[in-house]
Amino acid sequence: VKNSDPVALAVPCMALLSTPWPLFNRPSIQLGALKAYVEQELPHVTVDTHHVYLTVAAALGYDLYGPISERTWLSESCYAALLYPEQQDAIARFWRRRSPGVVKKPFEQICQTLEKVSHQILGEIPWNSYVLLGLSISLNQLTSALYFIHQVKRRTSDLKVVVGGSACSGDMGQSLLHVFPDIDFVISGEGEKPLLHLLKFLIEARGSDSLQPMAGLFSRDPESTWETEPFSQEPDLDRLPAPDYREYFDRLNALSPPKRFFPKLPVETSRGCWWRKPFPQGGPAGCAFCNLNIQWNGYRAKSHHNIIAQIRALSEGHQILSLSFMDNLLPAKEMDKLFRKIAEGNRDYRLFAEIRATTRKETLAAMGAAGMAEVQVGIEALSTGLLNKMNKGTTAIQNLEIMKNCEIPGLPRLTGNVILNFPGSDQRDVEETLKNLSFALPFQPLKGTPFWLGYGSLVWQNPKAFGIKRVHNHPFYARLFPPEVFKDLVLMIQGYHGGIRHQERLWRPVKQALEDWKTAYLSLHQNPKRGPILSYQDGGEFMIIRQRCHMAQDMTHRLRGTSRKIYLFCQENRPLSQIVGKFPDFGEETIIPFLNMMVDKKLMFREGAHYLSLAVPLRLS
Repeated sequence: VKNSDPVALAVPCMALLSTPWPLFNRPSIQLGALKAYVEQELPHVTVDTHHVYLTVAAALGYDLYGPISERTWLSESCYAALLYPEQQDAIARFWRRRSPGVVKKPFEQICQTLEKVSHQILGEIPWNSYVLLGLSISLNQLTSALYFIHQVKRRTSDLKVVVGGSACSGDMGQSLLHVFPDIDFVISGEGEKPLLHLLKFLIEARGSDSLQPMAGLFSRDPESTWETEPFSQEPDLDRLPAPDYREYFDRLNALSPPKRFFPKLPVETSRGCWWRKPFPQGGPAGCAFCNLNIQWNGYRAKSHHNIIAQIRALSEGHQILSLSFMDNLLPAKEMDKLFRKIAEGNRDYRLFAEIRATTRKETLAAMGAAGMAEVQVGIEALSTGLLNKMNKGTTAIQNLEIMKNCEIPGLPRLTGNVILNFPGSDQRDVEETLKNLSFALPFQPLKGTPFWLGYGSLVWQNPKAFGIKRVHNHPFYARLFPPEVFKDLVLMIQGYHGGIRHQERLWRPVKQALEDWKTAYLSLHQNPKRGPILSYQDGGEFMIIRQRCHMAQDMTHRLRGTSRKIYLFCQENRPLSQIVGKFPDFGEETIIPFLNMMVDKKLMFREGAHYLSLAVPLRLS
């Protein structure tokens, strides 16, 4: 294909695929962003996007697709059995051990459905009209992507294939290129610039031309691979167009009416993570367990004007009001201002985002007014000692404060996790967690999530600091790949030796306490009219605190005068010195016994010399 050929220019020259198992109810932001960027930079080029996972989800049934897509070993097993049919019986046994209580349909029937719909998809796409096929590979997409690549290459061996995504960064991408001959190129890190560079070469190259090296683009030709810089990034995110999701909606609208739904639109305000502070003792930066940012270098954010314009364009263009911010972390700078501007548009959005536990109540209120219905907060632990080991840069009292704030009517609802079995944790971490958890019972329960070791995380980089003796690919991958394949791959989920069984025993009481918390919370919220579990009404000179109890009689407490003022002052966590300074006439000798009484009744929380009132107002002031 040459740029001077008008007939060739009318033919789509590139295809982008996203295979199972992303969430079916939202388009792929990777495909949408790359399509929009390439067509902006190369107006004569057409990029077709194929959201394969949506067709597969519709064929399998959303109720079945959903639970499988949420579990790595179930989702990766399905296409591994199609990719390596000689191992299907062994993979089926592995599936049955991992799926009790999750999926009832027999594994063999699931695989038959997947094979049938996958071949239907493969037969509908004009592979010979493309010069390049790109696939986005993130968590839970590896075996499905490899299966589709293999099947496409059987149909047209001359088609060049490039893969990218979070599962292709660094050594992971190099190993894919080394092990699977059907893959011709790998993009490590951000995709726009390397993909544009590769596509221009394939369109314009003549027989003797060779691909010029570019950072972040791996090739089978050593001379075409840049060895020094890991990424090629766009420094100004405002140069990037809004993602193009039209083909997702075309595919969705082509489904039978019972299969159609209103999806959520992914939007992006930034890339990377601004919380990249170094460990106190020096060394690498960031949360110790996190490997979400191995494909980014630094942190970049779009301007408020650009963010609001793209949200409005996507919402109005697709007539959808539910949007999910896909950022690892929303921009910290002037976040209140951003959401106040979004609210000024008078659109009844329903938004979702991930935020840090240090987000202020005023910011949460601005988010709630803009339509933020739910936030995923990086809680991770209720022990400050453990949070320090994780390098979270937060404390237990800060976590409890945002959990409390998200119980206030009108503010976003909170979802969050407690990481169980974190390597290097000890009995003190567990005891502190259990003690602090007893103060968190009025708030939305956290989900217990067993620690998993991610390639590129700080724990992976420095395992000895966390009591880990040896790291390697997770052994479950050996159930999916033949030995000769498995031994040469570098994979996203890593296994390790060092205290695993000890940690599981250590954290068993916390796991049970989290289950009890969930049961109590759901029981107390069966009648939504009864309101928050721990709340207050302010009467000006007095206040009444209502404490609802699980399987016990509810309690009420009345605070008057200065006691009321202190309780309201500590709606934000305060050091004792600040409380005493605010109420000098009350006296430290009177304040401390009052605060201790409030803590004993679990109406306040104390960490060190800091105090936090736990009751929430019945209405947002």
